[in-house]
Amino acid sequence: MIDEIILFNHRHITQSTLSEIYMNESELKNKPDNWERSLLENLALSSLREQRRTRSWGIFFKILIFLYLFIVLFVALGWIEEGTVRLPDNHTALIELKGVIAADTMSSAEKIITSLHAAFKDKNTKGVVLRINSPGGSPVQAGYINDEIHRLRIKYPETPLYAVISDICASGGYYVAVAADKIFVDKASLVGSVGVLMDGFGFSGTLEKLGVERRLLTSGENKGFLDPFSPLDPTQRKYAESLLKEIHEQFITVVKQGRGERLKDHPEIFSGVVWTGEKSIELGVADAFGSAEYVAREVIQAETLIDYSPREGFSDFFSRQRFGQAVMEFLSRSEWFLK
Repeated sequence: MIDEIILFNHRHITQSTLSEIYMNESELKNKPDNWERSLLENLALSSLREQRRTRSWGIFFKILIFLYLFIVLFVALGWIEEGTVRLPDNHTALIELKGVIAADTMSSAEKIITSLHAAFKDKNTKGVVLRINSPGGSPVQAGYINDEIHRLRIKYPETPLYAVISDICASGGYYVAVAADKIFVDKASLVGSVGVLMDGFGFSGTLEKLGVERRLLTSGENKGFLDPFSPLDPTQRKYAESLLKEIHEQFITVVKQGRGERLKDHPEIFSGVVWTGEKSIELGVADAFGSAEYVAREVIQAETLIDYSPREGFSDFFSRQRFGQAVMEFLSRSEWFLK
């Protein structure tokens, strides 16, 4: 009977378990009552223990495979920073500055400066290309980046930094570009807009038409500065214009320091006008034609481009609800998705 039971459960029992069963059998034969029932209980318990061991190892390997796939996903989506990897050959570091320059974007000073540090610290970096496609943004964020570029150029004098303009480099984007050794453009690029603006809307009179009473209480005569639901006060308007003029003068100073004698004497350079890439070279606003690949190959003479641009981390990807959007975009492009 013991042999039949063993054959029936052979898939779940190891050699050590068999030894235990035979030992228990010899002991149980000496007992007069219910020895067969006790043997069956021991056999069932041994089988359960063996199944638990198998299940534990199965869970372990499943977790291991899951972690491996997760790491592959990180690499595929660019969540692992390439800028931290030491590369054996000389290369040109590429940093993308795209979109509005603001504190909560991928073009914030914090993220761009982090990429700049990684690029300059790599001893295999022969030069840095800052590819800009930005309409501008915060003068504070742009100023932080400009200052840090100047500091890094002094700290690493053997590593040049060139700005390459793609579609547009206006206002705050140009504020950053003038810190570079040279500015390269396409003939159709839009460059310049050296100016400052403050915009908004005035809704005074709208609330009265809707029967809504505006209740604004302040302590301090200018606390309601440029309130959109109050008439524009001439004194406040004058003060706002003085603020803009002061920031504009700071912008002009930065441009003159960055461009130096290359900048031509033209009355509209600092008027806020945007120039084409071809015209910007004539005015000294930019230096020459060229793409990032051209600069890496012909100017820096390190054709390999390595991307050090800021990338969204794991927390950024999920916190901004972009994970669900990415999944839906993937499903919508799949052939099996219901249409």
